[in-house]
Amino acid sequence: MKLKTLFLLFLLALPLTALAQGLPTITVGIGEATEPGEVSTALQILIVLTILSVAPAILLMTTGFTRIVIVLSFVRQAMGTQQAPSNQIVIGLALFLTFFVMAPIFERINDNALQPYLDKKINQEQALEQALVPMRDFMFSQVGEKDLQLLVDISKSPQPENQADISMLTLIPAFMLSELKRAFQMGFLLFIPFLVVDMIVASVLMSMGMMMLPPIIISLPFKILLFVLVDGWSLVIGSLVQSFG
Repeated sequence: MKLKTLFLLFLLALPLTALAQGLPTITVGIGEATEPGEVSTALQILIVLTILSVAPAILLMTTGFTRIVIVLSFVRQAMGTQQAPSNQIVIGLALFLTFFVMAPIFERINDNALQPYLDKKINQEQALEQALVPMRDFMFSQVGEKDLQLLVDISKSPQPENQADISMLTLIPAFMLSELKRAFQMGFLLFIPFLVVDMIVASVLMSMGMMMLPPIIISLPFKILLFVLVDGWSLVIGSLVQSFG
């Protein structure tokens, strides 16, 4: 019996071995650089990998993704639908709305930084400086003065005379703080109509003596119906996009 089992495993391993022989292999190693160009190429690869690893954080910190995903999460919680829509749908919709809102900024970066760099008209440092200009303009248009002043006071840096004196290390957390504040303000406004429906349903159930029945079970269909009748998704998304104007 053992011989039959070993023979069967041997027969199953033959196709896998033949398939593996036709596949390419990838090896990663560290060797001694003999020319300065090899060192430069290795450093460029390392920098690119580092940028790719922090790209999600850059997207979260310097775009409207934070506000959009928080407001969409508040909509789901206010309706009480638990996991409908799911986290994947909420994050995916927030990402595409972020790309839609940031499209003019990305076009400016492409025209002023990326394309001139690809055409070898400017170097990497100049391309980075040109790419930061549209991003800074966007963040300055959305950041609150109080939040910006708070970060300036915390950093104990000299009082800036203009926007050029404010560093990215100060601007980015101030922008994030403003986005969180504005997202929670919009979330509060979203909760009010659903809270009214919950209160009405709870009052009706108490007047009927049905105190053992959870009001959320009865109010959920009415909240979904209200949201559908007023075309809630269009109102929420339209308000979100217009809030960046």
